[in-house]
Amino acid sequence: MEGLIGTVFPLLLMFVLFYFLLIRPQQKRQKAVQQMQSDLKKGDRVVTIGGLHGFVDALDEGTVVIKCGDGSRLTYDRAAIRDVVQD
Repeated sequence: MEGLIGTVFPLLLMFVLFYFLLIRPQQKRQKAVQQMQSDLKKGDRVVTIGGLHGFVDALDEGTVVIKCGDGSRLTYDRAAIRDVVQD
């Protein structure tokens, strides 16, 4: 019985540490990004995952039209928005 506890306890402890150090923070980050992407509104200044800076010009259910500096408009998936820039 003692051998079983000595074998299982370190594995269980390792799983708990992985959960609190790796899995849980990643889930919180992912939830925050999804919330930010769902809260987008026209006029927000955004940065895409490719590094494009621009303003939200139009929103659809799954896409965002971004107006760039020279006046061109580009369509991206909502998932491509990395950050909303605060002025």
